[in-house]
Amino acid sequence: MSFEQVVRIPVERVGAVIGKEGATKRFLEEEMGVKLSVDSKEGIVTVRAESAHKTDPFSATRVVEAIGRGFSPQRARRLLDEGTALELIDLRDYAGKSVNSLERIRGRIIGLKGKSRRVIEELTGCHLSVYGRTVAIIGDAVEVQLASDAVKSLATGSQHKTVYNTLQKARSKRKMERMFLWEGTSPENIEEKLQKLER
Repeated sequence: MSFEQVVRIPVERVGAVIGKEGATKRFLEEEMGVKLSVDSKEGIVTVRAESAHKTDPFSATRVVEAIGRGFSPQRARRLLDEGTALELIDLRDYAGKSVNSLERIRGRIIGLKGKSRRVIEELTGCHLSVYGRTVAIIGDAVEVQLASDAVKSLATGSQHKTVYNTLQKARSKRKMERMFLWEGTSPENIEEKLQKLER
């Protein structure tokens, strides 16, 4: 059974999908056994595969989508790792139709000299791209959920300090969980130990 999916990306991101002398396009085609047709004028990338069983056209589609949303091909390639997710947040859901509100929210998420975005990336282990009217997040399911909550909190007006503290606590909790798992503590006892530490 053959596979074909169309991905629409901003025209100005077409060059990033193709790469220097076609390097990125070639890599994706070889790595995932797909064929990419790129319409540079319309910003349409068609992902084709002879069979979805022996190839990975779904990952190829997600990688193209991620590059289209502002990620470098190197960062987008993380989507080829098992268990890695891509989430898109449309900032118009928070800004409405106001261009000024959209810019203000984008500014809050990026932060001064990119500080806010950098802190969210460091505390969650995710990659973040604020591009146009969207925020795209790449990471494992738990990381993506944390980063997504942080972005949505900032978009609705939460203070940066509050958002960072929440992420810091979640990061510490995850570290402790990993440590207890390493020691062979059962999942039931992990929650009990974490509660004791929080008291």
